[in-house]
Amino acid sequence: MTTLPKPSDVRTAALERRSIRRYRPDPIPEPLLREILELALKAPSAWNLQPWRILAVRDPELKRALKEASFGQRQVEEAPVVLVLYADMEDALAHLEEVIHPGVQGERREAQKASILKAFAGMDPKARAQWGAGQSYILLGYLLLILQGYGLASVPMLGFDPERVKALLGLPAHAAIPALLPVGYPAEEGFPHHRLPLERVVRFL
Repeated sequence: MTTLPKPSDVRTAALERRSIRRYRPDPIPEPLLREILELALKAPSAWNLQPWRILAVRDPELKRALKEASFGQRQVEEAPVVLVLYADMEDALAHLEEVIHPGVQGERREAQKASILKAFAGMDPKARAQWGAGQSYILLGYLLLILQGYGLASVPMLGFDPERVKALLGLPAHAAIPALLPVGYPAEEGFPHHRLPLERVVRFL
């Protein structure tokens, strides 16, 4: 039985997190990875649709191919796991029974399903995919902090060819891929935070 490390508090994780592009080869124990993903999946979404899906890529050949689809960025192959975060709105809308709360029953349940379907009926698949991708960034934020809390490093990546990634992993054509997320134990410290001050981005009204 694997003993999971005790995670740090959220404040510490937020202060210590860096974007890391060099990783040690140490594998991530599967129970730890499952714990992290279970926690991240508590992220909220509009209507609780949870349109996100994740592929945890550990196979060396697949990671090598993903590296090529990511313009040769070495962290994709070097990290022991690459989390491919994608949104599949068509699957989410086809399985509304899975996401509507069991406490909502009868006419209320049917009305909620009808309301959701009506909201997306006027969108084409591309627009629905973009909406799902926007929701998936909420999950990405959860993942970044939880990974750091458990002592794992990561770097969210937008530099990749989405069509090549979809073809490589057998993802549906309508899927949207918000990010690739290499994950592992850091082999570098990364740059210290350089962020705009609160006064530059926040107004209290």
